[in-house]
Amino acid sequence: MKVSNRVLKLKPSTTLETAAKAKKLAEKGINVLNLALGEPDFNTPENIQDAAVKAIKSGEASFYTAVSGQKKLIEAVISRTKEDYGIEYEPNQVVVGTGAKFILFILFQALLNEGDEVIIPSPYWVSYGEQVEICDGIPVFVEGIESNHFKVTVEDLEKVTTNKTKAFILNSPCNPTGAIYTPEELEKIGKWAVKHNILIVADDIYGKLVYNGNVFTPIATLSEEIKKQTIVINGVSKSYAMTGWRIGYALGDEKLISQMVKIASQATSNPSAVSQYAAIEALTGNQEQVEKMRLVFEERLNLTYKRLNEIPGVKIDKPQGAFYLYPDISECLELCGYDNVTDWVNDLLEEAHVAVVTGEGFGTSKHIRLSYATDLETLDLAMDQIIAFVNKKQIK
Repeated sequence: MKVSNRVLKLKPSTTLETAAKAKKLAEKGINVLNLALGEPDFNTPENIQDAAVKAIKSGEASFYTAVSGQKKLIEAVISRTKEDYGIEYEPNQVVVGTGAKFILFILFQALLNEGDEVIIPSPYWVSYGEQVEICDGIPVFVEGIESNHFKVTVEDLEKVTTNKTKAFILNSPCNPTGAIYTPEELEKIGKWAVKHNILIVADDIYGKLVYNGNVFTPIATLSEEIKKQTIVINGVSKSYAMTGWRIGYALGDEKLISQMVKIASQATSNPSAVSQYAAIEALTGNQEQVEKMRLVFEERLNLTYKRLNEIPGVKIDKPQGAFYLYPDISECLELCGYDNVTDWVNDLLEEAHVAVVTGEGFGTSKHIRLSYATDLETLDLAMDQIIAFVNKKQIK
């Protein structure tokens, strides 16, 4: 059977591909230390589980809901955003969907015409460019300079802005680098977007996961003008340990939101009802578990950052948020006789049984991404095995 040209051009997710390789080795009985997936290792907090069970047993979760999400969940999204951001949205400015990834997908479907350009800072989350291309848009990658924590400036953006530029993706804290934009940097970017009428796609999914005294500033909070130019993308997966529940949401211009709802109506009808009830409890219930998990991630970050600095030929800019490290291993590759970061990553998995993700999936050719969203024992052992692998491979 002949498949579409669209799917033939589509690349598989680098992170999911690596995770699948790790799973195959694990199925053979090999103890794989998996630092590939961006998934908290915590169980979903009990109060959230209990809310889901209650909705199942009462029958409330048995039926379709509104396409954009049930009323109580929309209200919960608005309330949580007001409490965290200090800004308000109306119900017709919110859409809930099957994970933040799907929300981004229907956003690009609703926004882009053929040839429209979307500026994406590099390094970037693996699916941004692919989703833009699926929707007949053109991803325009702008390299963030490592000395500036991989962040782009307005000067960088001006160089690639054209009359076809439709949107700019801002991911702060960033996957994969963990970098956070300062309020001053954000204000300049916001004014640039307003000036050129370019939509800011603010992927704030890691906004609660910030460490060591660093602060996350949502760009939508800087001014009413910038807020109107921004669509906020968020969800419950990372902060509430709910990756499997698949609930994400967007807040922004009601006209754009209404078109996203129209696409969702033909794609999923509505997000899973039971997941919606769980998300209501996540957003409105006790928030203590969020802080407890954040503190654990902070401890893991500090340990793993220290251990990475013990590896010969590795340079690392300490992340400020999310739960990833993105070290430069170019000198390590040279020491070990490699000219390709992906080959090094593949051999690390096959020989040392540590799964990390090649930087080539995120737009760079000399980095790897490691997730510290796993326990300290696993992280410590993984560092030991990476060090042993590098020492073994070094050219004498």
